[in-house]
Amino acid sequence: MKRIPSYFIFAAVLVSSLMALAAHGATKPNVIFIMSDDHTTQAIGAYGSRLAKLNPTPTLDSLAREGMRFDRVFCVNSICTPSRASIITGQYPQRNGVLDLNGVLPTESQLLPIEMKKAGYLTAMIGKWHLKNEPLNFDYYCVLPGQGKYFDPEFRVRGDKPWPKNTIETKGHSSDVITDLTLDWLEKRDKSKPFFLMHHYKAPHDMFENAPRYDDYLKDVEIPEPDNLYNQPAPGFGSIATRGENDSLVHHIGTSVSKRHPIRNYGLDFEIDQNLSDKEYTHQAYQAYLKRYLRCVKGVDDNLARLFAYLKKNDLFDNTIIIYTGDQGMMLGEHDYIDKRWMYDESMRMPFLVRYPKLVKAGSKNDLLINNTDFAPTILTLAGALVPASMQGKSFAAALEGKHIPDWRTATYYRYWMHMMHHDNPAHFGLRTKDFKLIFYYGQAYEEKTFGKPSMSWKKNSYLIEPTPVAWEFYDLRTDPQEMRNEYKNPKYAGTIAELKKQLKQLRVELDETDAKYPHIQKVIDVHWND
Repeated sequence: MKRIPSYFIFAAVLVSSLMALAAHGATKPNVIFIMSDDHTTQAIGAYGSRLAKLNPTPTLDSLAREGMRFDRVFCVNSICTPSRASIITGQYPQRNGVLDLNGVLPTESQLLPIEMKKAGYLTAMIGKWHLKNEPLNFDYYCVLPGQGKYFDPEFRVRGDKPWPKNTIETKGHSSDVITDLTLDWLEKRDKSKPFFLMHHYKAPHDMFENAPRYDDYLKDVEIPEPDNLYNQPAPGFGSIATRGENDSLVHHIGTSVSKRHPIRNYGLDFEIDQNLSDKEYTHQAYQAYLKRYLRCVKGVDDNLARLFAYLKKNDLFDNTIIIYTGDQGMMLGEHDYIDKRWMYDESMRMPFLVRYPKLVKAGSKNDLLINNTDFAPTILTLAGALVPASMQGKSFAAALEGKHIPDWRTATYYRYWMHMMHHDNPAHFGLRTKDFKLIFYYGQAYEEKTFGKPSMSWKKNSYLIEPTPVAWEFYDLRTDPQEMRNEYKNPKYAGTIAELKKQLKQLRVELDETDAKYPHIQKVIDVHWND
Protein backbone atom coordinates (compact mmCIF):
# COMPACT_ATOMS: atom_id res chain seq x y z
CA MET A 1 0.00 0.00 0.00
CA LYS A 2 1.31 3.46 -0.90
CA ARG A 3 2.20 5.52 2.16
CA ILE A 4 0.18 8.74 2.65
CA PRO A 5 2.50 11.71 3.29
CA SER A 6 2.13 13.20 6.77
CA TYR A 7 1.40 16.69 5.46
CA PHE A 8 -1.79 15.33 3.81
CA ILE A 9 -2.85 13.89 7.17
CA PHE A 10 -2.21 17.21 8.89
CA ALA A 11 -4.18 19.04 6.19
CA ALA A 12 -7.10 16.63 6.57
CA VAL A 13 -7.10 17.10 10.36
CA LEU A 14 -7.09 20.88 10.01
CA VAL A 15 -9.92 20.86 7.46
CA SER A 16 -11.92 18.61 9.80
CA SER A 17 -11.31 21.05 12.66
CA LEU A 18 -12.52 23.98 10.58
CA MET A 19 -15.60 22.05 9.48
CA ALA A 20 -16.32 21.19 13.10
CA LEU A 21 -16.13 24.86 14.03
CA ALA A 22 -18.57 25.67 11.25
CA ALA A 23 -20.95 22.97 12.47
CA HIS A 24 -21.02 24.62 15.90
CA GLY A 25 -22.05 27.95 14.45
CA ALA A 26 -18.64 29.52 14.00
CA THR A 27 -18.25 31.49 10.79
CA LYS A 28 -15.53 30.83 8.28
CA PRO A 29 -12.61 33.21 8.54
CA ASN A 30 -12.21 35.95 5.98
CA VAL A 31 -8.87 35.91 4.19
CA ILE A 32 -6.86 38.93 3.01
CA PHE A 33 -3.75 38.16 1.02
CA ILE A 34 -1.64 41.33 0.84
CA MET A 35 1.31 41.48 -1.52
CA SER A 36 3.68 44.31 -2.34
CA ASP A 37 5.94 44.30 -5.37
CA ASP A 38 9.66 43.78 -4.61
CA HIS A 39 9.23 44.25 -0.84
CA THR A 40 12.13 42.30 0.60
CA THR A 41 12.75 41.07 4.15
CA GLN A 42 15.66 43.51 4.55
CA ALA A 43 13.14 46.36 4.43
CA ILE A 44 10.77 45.03 7.11
CA GLY A 45 11.70 45.89 10.67
CA ALA A 46 10.35 42.63 12.07
CA TYR A 47 13.07 40.72 10.21
CA GLY A 48 15.79 42.57 12.10
CA SER A 49 18.00 43.60 9.19
CA ARG A 50 20.38 46.55 9.03
CA LEU A 51 17.41 48.75 8.03
CA ALA A 52 15.25 47.83 11.06
CA LYS A 53 16.62 50.74 13.11
CA LEU A 54 15.04 53.14 10.58
CA ASN A 55 11.59 51.82 11.60
CA PRO A 56 10.21 51.73 8.02
CA THR A 57 7.33 49.34 8.74
CA PRO A 58 5.72 49.84 12.16
CA THR A 59 2.36 48.48 10.93
CA LEU A 60 3.89 45.30 9.55
CA ASP A 61 6.07 44.92 12.63
CA SER A 62 2.92 45.01 14.74
CA LEU A 63 1.38 42.36 12.46
CA ALA A 64 4.42 40.16 13.10
CA ARG A 65 4.21 40.68 16.87
CA GLU A 66 0.55 39.65 16.83
CA GLY A 67 1.05 36.68 14.54
CA MET A 68 3.70 34.43 13.01
CA ARG A 69 6.84 35.41 11.12
CA PHE A 70 8.10 32.87 8.61
CA ASP A 71 11.86 33.00 8.11
CA ARG A 72 12.54 30.55 5.26
CA VAL A 73 10.10 31.40 2.49
CA PHE A 74 11.39 31.49 -1.09
CA CYS A 75 10.02 32.06 -4.56
CA VAL A 76 10.72 29.53 -7.30
CA ASN A 77 11.40 32.24 -9.90
CA SER A 78 12.31 35.70 -8.67
CA ILE A 79 10.42 37.92 -11.08
CA CYS A 80 6.92 39.40 -11.02
CA THR A 81 4.78 37.44 -13.48
CA PRO A 82 6.08 33.90 -12.80
CA SER A 83 5.93 34.43 -9.03
CA ARG A 84 2.31 35.57 -9.21
CA ALA A 85 1.43 32.64 -11.46
CA SER A 86 2.92 30.19 -8.94
CA ILE A 87 0.92 31.82 -6.14
CA ILE A 88 -2.40 31.64 -8.02
CA THR A 89 -1.88 28.11 -9.34
CA GLY A 90 0.17 26.40 -6.63
CA GLN A 91 2.36 25.18 -9.49
CA TYR A 92 5.95 25.55 -10.70
CA PRO A 93 6.54 27.55 -13.90
CA GLN A 94 6.82 24.69 -16.39
CA ARG A 95 3.55 23.22 -15.09
CA ASN A 96 1.61 26.50 -15.29
CA GLY A 97 3.42 27.69 -18.42
CA VAL A 98 4.56 31.08 -17.09
CA LEU A 99 8.34 31.16 -17.38
CA ASP A 100 8.99 34.87 -17.82
CA LEU A 101 7.43 38.33 -18.04
CA ASN A 102 5.73 37.42 -21.31
CA GLY A 103 4.02 34.38 -19.80
CA VAL A 104 0.23 34.21 -20.07
CA LEU A 105 -1.81 32.36 -17.45
CA PRO A 106 -4.99 30.80 -18.90
CA THR A 107 -8.16 31.80 -17.06
CA GLU A 108 -8.90 28.15 -16.25
CA SER A 109 -5.59 28.01 -14.38
CA GLN A 110 -6.67 30.64 -11.84
CA LEU A 111 -7.08 27.80 -9.37
CA LEU A 112 -7.01 29.71 -6.09
CA PRO A 113 -10.07 31.95 -6.70
CA ILE A 114 -11.89 29.07 -8.42
CA GLU A 115 -11.57 26.84 -5.36
CA MET A 116 -12.29 29.65 -2.88
CA LYS A 117 -15.56 30.40 -4.68
CA LYS A 118 -16.48 26.71 -4.51
CA ALA A 119 -15.95 26.92 -0.75
CA GLY A 120 -18.52 29.71 -0.49
CA TYR A 121 -16.19 32.71 -0.51
CA LEU A 122 -16.80 36.07 -2.12
CA THR A 123 -13.60 36.76 -4.07
CA ALA A 124 -11.89 39.99 -5.11
CA MET A 125 -8.60 40.99 -6.75
CA ILE A 126 -7.53 44.65 -6.36
CA GLY A 127 -4.22 46.20 -7.45
CA LYS A 128 -1.35 44.73 -9.42
CA TRP A 129 -2.32 41.59 -11.37
CA HIS A 130 0.37 41.31 -14.10
CA LEU A 131 -0.86 37.99 -15.50
CA LYS A 132 -2.08 39.24 -18.91
CA ASN A 133 -5.44 37.45 -19.07
CA GLU A 134 -8.59 38.70 -17.35
CA PRO A 135 -8.86 37.73 -13.65
CA LEU A 136 -12.15 36.21 -14.70
CA ASN A 137 -12.59 33.84 -11.77
CA PHE A 138 -12.83 36.57 -9.16
CA ASP A 139 -16.29 37.91 -8.37
CA TYR A 140 -14.80 41.41 -8.47
CA TYR A 141 -11.59 42.79 -9.87
CA CYS A 142 -10.02 46.20 -10.31
CA VAL A 143 -6.49 45.71 -11.59
CA LEU A 144 -3.63 47.73 -13.01
CA PRO A 145 -2.80 47.20 -16.68
CA GLY A 146 0.54 45.43 -16.70
CA GLN A 147 2.92 47.14 -14.30
CA GLY A 148 0.62 50.15 -13.97
CA LYS A 149 1.53 53.73 -13.10
CA TYR A 150 2.57 55.15 -9.76
CA PHE A 151 0.46 58.30 -10.20
CA ASP A 152 -3.12 58.66 -11.43
CA PRO A 153 -3.30 54.97 -12.36
CA GLU A 154 -5.86 53.48 -14.70
CA PHE A 155 -7.56 50.24 -13.69
CA ARG A 156 -9.25 47.50 -15.67
CA VAL A 157 -12.64 46.42 -14.39
CA ARG A 158 -15.42 44.08 -15.43
CA GLY A 159 -17.96 45.74 -17.70
CA ASP A 160 -19.93 45.72 -20.93
CA LYS A 161 -16.87 45.77 -23.15
CA PRO A 162 -14.57 42.76 -23.54
CA TRP A 163 -11.37 42.60 -21.48
CA PRO A 164 -9.29 44.77 -21.37
CA LYS A 165 -11.37 47.69 -22.67
CA ASN A 166 -13.39 48.49 -19.54
CA THR A 167 -11.27 50.93 -17.55
CA ILE A 168 -11.61 53.54 -14.84
CA GLU A 169 -9.40 56.58 -14.21
CA THR A 170 -8.17 57.54 -10.75
CA LYS A 171 -6.21 60.38 -9.16
CA GLY A 172 -3.43 60.06 -6.63
CA HIS A 173 -0.57 57.76 -5.72
CA SER A 174 -1.16 54.09 -6.53
CA SER A 175 -0.70 52.88 -2.93
CA ASP A 176 -3.33 55.33 -1.72
CA VAL A 177 -5.68 54.58 -4.60
CA ILE A 178 -5.43 50.79 -4.24
CA THR A 179 -6.22 51.10 -0.53
CA ASP A 180 -9.19 53.37 -1.31
CA LEU A 181 -10.52 50.85 -3.82
CA THR A 182 -10.20 48.01 -1.32
CA LEU A 183 -11.94 49.98 1.45
CA ASP A 184 -14.76 50.83 -0.96
CA TRP A 185 -15.14 47.17 -1.95
CA LEU A 186 -15.12 46.02 1.68
CA GLU A 187 -17.83 48.53 2.53
CA LYS A 188 -20.08 47.59 -0.41
CA ARG A 189 -19.47 43.82 -0.55
CA ASP A 190 -22.10 41.15 0.02
CA LYS A 191 -21.74 40.77 3.79
CA SER A 192 -23.62 37.48 3.90
CA LYS A 193 -20.50 35.61 2.71
CA PRO A 194 -16.95 35.28 4.00
CA PHE A 195 -14.53 37.06 1.69
CA PHE A 196 -11.21 36.25 0.07
CA LEU A 197 -9.42 39.42 -1.00
CA MET A 198 -6.13 39.72 -2.86
CA HIS A 199 -4.87 43.25 -2.15
CA HIS A 200 -1.73 43.95 -4.21
CA TYR A 201 0.43 47.09 -4.25
CA LYS A 202 2.60 48.21 -7.15
CA ALA A 203 5.05 49.77 -4.68
CA PRO A 204 7.93 49.50 -4.07
CA HIS A 205 8.73 48.39 -7.64
CA ASP A 206 11.35 50.44 -9.45
CA MET A 207 11.63 53.08 -10.70
CA PHE A 208 10.52 54.26 -7.29
CA GLU A 209 8.01 57.09 -7.11
CA ASN A 210 6.66 57.95 -3.67
CA ALA A 211 3.68 60.09 -2.74
CA PRO A 212 4.85 63.72 -2.27
CA ARG A 213 4.17 63.63 1.48
CA TYR A 214 7.18 61.31 1.84
CA ASP A 215 9.68 63.53 0.02
CA ASP A 216 11.37 64.50 3.28
CA TYR A 217 11.19 61.05 4.88
CA LEU A 218 14.76 59.96 5.71
CA LYS A 219 16.05 63.11 4.00
CA ASP A 220 18.79 63.76 6.56
CA VAL A 221 19.32 60.15 7.60
CA GLU A 222 22.35 58.06 6.67
CA ILE A 223 21.01 54.71 5.43
CA PRO A 224 23.04 51.74 6.75
CA GLU A 225 24.97 50.06 3.96
CA PRO A 226 25.43 46.32 3.40
CA ASP A 227 28.81 44.93 4.41
CA ASN A 228 29.39 43.67 0.88
CA LEU A 229 28.50 46.80 -1.12
CA TYR A 230 31.99 48.06 -1.93
CA ASN A 231 34.87 46.54 -3.91
CA GLN A 232 32.74 43.95 -5.62
CA PRO A 233 32.96 41.30 -6.82
CA ALA A 234 34.92 40.24 -3.76
CA PRO A 235 37.58 37.51 -3.92
CA GLY A 236 35.90 34.12 -3.62
CA PHE A 237 32.42 35.29 -4.61
CA GLY A 238 30.69 34.05 -7.75
CA SER A 239 32.19 32.11 -10.64
CA ILE A 240 33.16 32.50 -14.26
CA ALA A 241 29.41 32.48 -14.96
CA THR A 242 28.96 35.77 -13.09
CA ARG A 243 32.48 37.22 -13.44
CA GLY A 244 33.84 35.79 -16.69
CA GLU A 245 37.25 34.27 -17.31
CA ASN A 246 39.80 36.48 -15.54
CA ASP A 247 36.90 38.77 -14.51
CA SER A 248 36.21 39.66 -18.14
CA LEU A 249 32.44 39.98 -17.54
CA VAL A 250 32.51 41.93 -14.27
CA HIS A 251 31.44 45.09 -16.08
CA HIS A 252 28.65 43.39 -18.03
CA ILE A 253 26.75 41.12 -15.62
CA GLY A 254 24.34 42.31 -12.92
CA THR A 255 23.01 45.87 -12.64
CA SER A 256 25.10 47.68 -10.05
CA VAL A 257 24.90 50.51 -7.57
CA SER A 258 28.49 51.51 -8.34
CA LYS A 259 30.20 52.33 -11.62
CA ARG A 260 31.05 48.63 -12.05
CA HIS A 261 28.42 48.16 -14.78
CA PRO A 262 29.03 51.15 -17.07
CA ILE A 263 25.61 51.25 -18.73
CA ARG A 264 23.37 49.74 -16.03
CA ASN A 265 23.93 51.31 -12.63
CA TYR A 266 21.72 53.36 -10.36
CA GLY A 267 24.21 56.20 -10.19
CA LEU A 268 23.32 56.86 -13.82
CA ASP A 269 19.60 56.62 -13.14
CA PHE A 270 19.86 59.05 -10.23
CA GLU A 271 22.28 61.38 -12.06
CA ILE A 272 25.11 61.06 -9.56
CA ASP A 273 28.19 63.07 -10.52
CA GLN A 274 30.38 60.84 -12.69
CA ASN A 275 33.50 62.70 -11.59
CA LEU A 276 33.23 61.48 -7.99
CA SER A 277 35.55 58.80 -6.71
CA ASP A 278 34.25 55.25 -7.07
CA LYS A 279 33.53 54.99 -3.34
CA GLU A 280 31.72 58.33 -3.05
CA TYR A 281 29.76 57.66 -6.25
CA THR A 282 28.65 54.28 -4.87
CA HIS A 283 27.74 55.82 -1.52
CA GLN A 284 25.61 58.57 -3.05
CA ALA A 285 23.91 56.19 -5.49
CA TYR A 286 23.09 53.76 -2.67
CA GLN A 287 21.67 56.50 -0.47
CA ALA A 288 19.44 57.75 -3.28
CA TYR A 289 18.36 54.21 -4.18
CA LEU A 290 17.41 53.22 -0.63
CA LYS A 291 15.67 56.47 0.24
CA ARG A 292 13.44 56.27 -2.83
CA TYR A 293 12.74 52.61 -2.15
CA LEU A 294 11.98 53.11 1.56
CA ARG A 295 9.70 56.07 0.85
CA CYS A 296 7.58 53.74 -1.25
CA VAL A 297 7.73 51.10 1.51
CA LYS A 298 6.59 53.69 4.06
CA GLY A 299 3.62 54.54 1.85
CA VAL A 300 2.59 50.88 1.78
CA ASP A 301 2.95 50.52 5.54
CA ASP A 302 0.90 53.64 6.27
CA ASN A 303 -1.83 52.47 3.92
CA LEU A 304 -1.94 49.11 5.67
CA ALA A 305 -2.56 51.03 8.89
CA ARG A 306 -5.63 52.52 7.19
CA LEU A 307 -6.79 49.09 6.04
CA PHE A 308 -6.31 47.51 9.46
CA ALA A 309 -8.10 50.43 11.15
CA TYR A 310 -11.13 49.73 8.95
CA LEU A 311 -11.07 46.04 9.84
CA LYS A 312 -10.91 46.87 13.56
CA LYS A 313 -13.69 49.44 13.35
CA ASN A 314 -15.95 46.94 11.59
CA ASP A 315 -15.17 43.97 13.88
CA LEU A 316 -13.34 42.11 11.11
CA PHE A 317 -9.77 42.21 12.35
CA ASP A 318 -9.79 39.10 14.55
CA ASN A 319 -11.98 37.03 12.23
CA THR A 320 -9.76 37.65 9.21
CA ILE A 321 -6.64 35.69 8.31
CA ILE A 322 -4.24 38.44 7.28
CA ILE A 323 -1.27 37.38 5.18
CA TYR A 324 1.48 39.74 4.09
CA THR A 325 4.20 38.98 1.56
CA GLY A 326 6.19 40.34 -1.38
CA ASP A 327 6.22 38.74 -4.81
CA GLN A 328 9.93 38.03 -4.34
CA GLY A 329 12.93 39.56 -2.62
CA MET A 330 15.13 42.43 -3.80
CA MET A 331 18.84 43.12 -3.88
CA LEU A 332 19.42 46.34 -1.94
CA GLY A 333 23.08 46.79 -2.77
CA GLU A 334 24.26 43.39 -1.52
CA HIS A 335 27.19 42.25 -3.71
CA ASP A 336 26.77 45.64 -5.47
CA TYR A 337 23.58 44.28 -7.11
CA ILE A 338 20.14 45.81 -7.44
CA ASP A 339 16.83 44.33 -8.64
CA LYS A 340 16.07 40.61 -8.15
CA ARG A 341 16.34 37.57 -10.51
CA TRP A 342 19.39 36.12 -8.71
CA MET A 343 19.23 32.94 -6.64
CA TYR A 344 21.08 34.68 -3.81
CA ASP A 345 18.96 34.87 -0.67
CA GLU A 346 18.19 38.59 -0.71
CA SER A 347 16.57 38.09 -4.11
CA MET A 348 14.71 34.78 -3.73
CA ARG A 349 13.66 35.15 -0.08
CA MET A 350 10.10 36.39 0.51
CA PRO A 351 8.65 38.00 3.63
CA PHE A 352 5.69 36.08 5.00
CA LEU A 353 3.65 37.23 8.00
CA VAL A 354 0.34 35.75 9.17
CA ARG A 355 -2.06 37.09 11.80
CA TYR A 356 -5.12 35.15 12.92
CA PRO A 357 -5.47 35.05 16.73
CA LYS A 358 -7.93 32.15 16.70
CA LEU A 359 -5.22 29.90 15.29
CA VAL A 360 -1.83 31.64 15.39
CA LYS A 361 0.10 32.36 18.57
CA ALA A 362 1.25 35.98 18.84
CA GLY A 363 4.97 36.57 18.42
CA SER A 364 5.67 33.11 17.02
CA LYS A 365 8.34 32.32 14.42
CA ASN A 366 8.69 29.48 11.96
CA ASP A 367 11.67 28.18 9.96
CA LEU A 368 9.88 25.64 7.74
CA LEU A 369 11.33 25.60 4.20
CA ILE A 370 8.43 27.02 2.18
CA ASN A 371 8.07 28.32 -1.36
CA ASN A 372 5.36 30.28 -3.11
CA THR A 373 3.71 27.21 -4.65
CA ASP A 374 2.63 26.41 -1.07
CA PHE A 375 0.62 29.60 -0.56
CA ALA A 376 -2.53 28.54 -2.42
CA PRO A 377 -2.80 25.07 -0.81
CA THR A 378 -2.36 26.66 2.62
CA ILE A 379 -5.01 29.33 2.04
CA LEU A 380 -7.45 26.71 0.73
CA THR A 381 -6.84 24.48 3.75
CA LEU A 382 -7.43 27.37 6.16
CA ALA A 383 -10.68 28.15 4.34
CA GLY A 384 -11.87 24.56 4.59
CA ALA A 385 -11.66 24.22 0.80
CA LEU A 386 -10.33 21.35 -1.27
CA VAL A 387 -6.78 21.49 -2.63
CA PRO A 388 -6.76 20.38 -6.29
CA ALA A 389 -4.48 17.46 -7.10
CA SER A 390 -2.94 19.59 -9.87
CA MET A 391 -1.34 21.88 -7.30
CA GLN A 392 2.30 20.97 -6.73
CA GLY A 393 2.72 22.99 -3.54
CA LYS A 394 1.74 21.65 -0.11
CA SER A 395 -0.28 23.17 2.71
CA PHE A 396 1.65 24.33 5.75
CA ALA A 397 -1.52 25.34 7.60
CA ALA A 398 -0.68 23.02 10.51
CA ALA A 399 2.50 25.05 11.10
CA LEU A 400 0.34 28.07 11.89
CA GLU A 401 -0.92 26.16 14.90
CA GLY A 402 2.65 25.56 15.97
CA LYS A 403 2.62 21.92 14.91
CA HIS A 404 5.60 20.09 13.50
CA ILE A 405 5.02 18.76 9.98
CA PRO A 406 7.08 15.60 9.39
CA ASP A 407 8.22 14.61 5.91
CA TRP A 408 8.25 18.22 4.74
CA ARG A 409 10.61 19.17 1.92
CA THR A 410 14.26 19.55 2.80
CA ALA A 411 15.13 21.51 -0.35
CA THR A 412 13.39 24.09 -2.55
CA TYR A 413 13.93 24.47 -6.29
CA TYR A 414 14.59 27.74 -8.11
CA ARG A 415 14.96 28.77 -11.76
CA TYR A 416 15.48 32.05 -13.58
CA TRP A 417 14.81 31.83 -17.32
CA MET A 418 15.26 35.32 -18.78
CA HIS A 419 18.91 35.04 -19.81
CA MET A 420 20.70 38.42 -19.79
CA MET A 421 17.49 40.42 -20.07
CA HIS A 422 16.82 43.78 -18.43
CA HIS A 423 19.36 43.51 -15.61
CA ASP A 424 21.94 41.26 -17.25
CA ASN A 425 21.45 38.11 -15.19
CA PRO A 426 22.54 34.80 -16.73
CA ALA A 427 19.98 31.98 -16.77
CA HIS A 428 20.35 29.51 -13.92
CA PHE A 429 18.64 26.99 -11.67
CA GLY A 430 19.46 25.39 -8.35
CA LEU A 431 18.59 24.04 -4.94
CA ARG A 432 18.34 25.74 -1.56
CA THR A 433 18.30 23.69 1.65
CA LYS A 434 18.40 24.84 5.26
CA ASP A 435 22.21 24.83 5.26
CA PHE A 436 23.40 24.89 1.65
CA LYS A 437 22.82 26.39 -1.76
CA LEU A 438 23.80 24.89 -5.11
CA ILE A 439 23.44 26.99 -8.28
CA PHE A 440 23.99 25.93 -11.89
CA TYR A 441 24.48 28.78 -14.38
CA TYR A 442 23.78 27.29 -17.80
CA GLY A 443 23.90 30.69 -19.49
CA GLN A 444 21.52 30.09 -22.41
CA ALA A 445 18.37 31.81 -23.65
CA TYR A 446 15.59 29.24 -23.93
CA GLU A 447 14.35 30.81 -27.17
CA GLU A 448 16.26 32.59 -29.91
CA LYS A 449 14.00 35.62 -29.88
CA THR A 450 14.11 37.83 -26.82
CA PHE A 451 11.51 40.12 -25.27
CA GLY A 452 13.16 43.17 -26.78
CA LYS A 453 16.71 44.34 -27.15
CA PRO A 454 19.02 42.77 -24.59
CA SER A 455 20.86 45.18 -22.36
CA MET A 456 24.19 43.35 -22.54
CA SER A 457 26.54 46.16 -23.48
CA TRP A 458 28.44 44.28 -26.18
CA LYS A 459 25.23 42.99 -27.84
CA LYS A 460 22.93 45.94 -27.27
CA ASN A 461 21.90 46.23 -30.93
CA SER A 462 21.15 42.55 -31.41
CA TYR A 463 17.91 40.64 -31.03
CA LEU A 464 19.80 37.44 -30.28
CA ILE A 465 21.41 36.82 -26.92
CA GLU A 466 24.83 35.24 -26.71
CA PRO A 467 25.46 32.40 -24.25
CA THR A 468 27.52 33.20 -21.18
CA PRO A 469 30.02 30.91 -19.39
CA VAL A 470 28.72 27.82 -17.63
CA ALA A 471 29.62 27.25 -13.98
CA TRP A 472 28.48 25.90 -10.61
CA GLU A 473 28.34 27.82 -7.34
CA PHE A 474 27.99 26.30 -3.87
CA TYR A 475 27.56 28.20 -0.59
CA ASP A 476 27.62 26.92 3.00
CA LEU A 477 24.92 29.08 4.58
CA ARG A 478 25.84 27.97 8.10
CA THR A 479 29.21 29.73 8.00
CA ASP A 480 28.63 32.09 5.08
CA PRO A 481 25.06 33.47 5.23
CA GLN A 482 26.01 36.41 2.99
CA GLU A 483 27.11 33.97 0.27
CA MET A 484 30.55 35.48 -0.15
CA ARG A 485 32.61 32.32 -0.77
CA ASN A 486 31.87 29.92 -3.59
CA GLU A 487 33.04 26.59 -2.16
CA TYR A 488 32.22 24.46 -5.19
CA LYS A 489 35.86 23.45 -5.75
CA ASN A 490 36.52 22.80 -2.05
CA PRO A 491 37.07 19.02 -1.62
CA LYS A 492 35.64 19.29 1.89
CA TYR A 493 32.16 19.60 0.33
CA ALA A 494 32.47 17.01 -2.47
CA GLY A 495 30.08 14.56 -0.79
CA THR A 496 27.52 17.23 0.05
CA ILE A 497 27.58 18.62 -3.50
CA ALA A 498 27.17 15.14 -5.00
CA GLU A 499 24.12 14.53 -2.82
CA LEU A 500 22.63 17.93 -3.73
CA LYS A 501 23.13 17.25 -7.42
CA LYS A 502 21.29 13.95 -6.99
CA GLN A 503 18.40 15.75 -5.25
CA LEU A 504 18.40 18.50 -7.88
CA LYS A 505 18.15 16.04 -10.76
CA GLN A 506 15.37 14.12 -9.02
CA LEU A 507 13.39 17.27 -8.18
CA ARG A 508 13.58 18.53 -11.74
CA VAL A 509 11.89 15.33 -12.89
CA GLU A 510 9.29 15.30 -10.10
CA LEU A 511 8.32 18.95 -10.68
CA ASP A 512 8.18 18.81 -14.50
CA GLU A 513 11.11 21.23 -14.58
CA THR A 514 13.39 19.35 -16.97
CA ASP A 515 14.60 20.69 -20.33
CA ALA A 516 13.14 18.12 -22.70
CA LYS A 517 11.60 21.00 -24.69
CA TYR A 518 14.91 22.81 -24.88
CA PRO A 519 17.53 20.32 -26.14
CA HIS A 520 20.18 23.03 -26.56
CA ILE A 521 19.95 23.69 -22.82
CA GLN A 522 19.86 20.02 -21.92
CA LYS A 523 23.03 19.52 -23.94
CA VAL A 524 24.80 22.16 -21.82
CA ILE A 525 23.51 20.50 -18.64
CA ASP A 526 24.73 17.09 -19.74
CA VAL A 527 28.17 18.35 -20.75
CA HIS A 528 28.79 20.33 -17.56
CA TRP A 529 26.91 18.34 -14.91
CA ASN A 530 30.06 16.75 -13.53
CA ASP A 531 32.39 19.72 -13.97
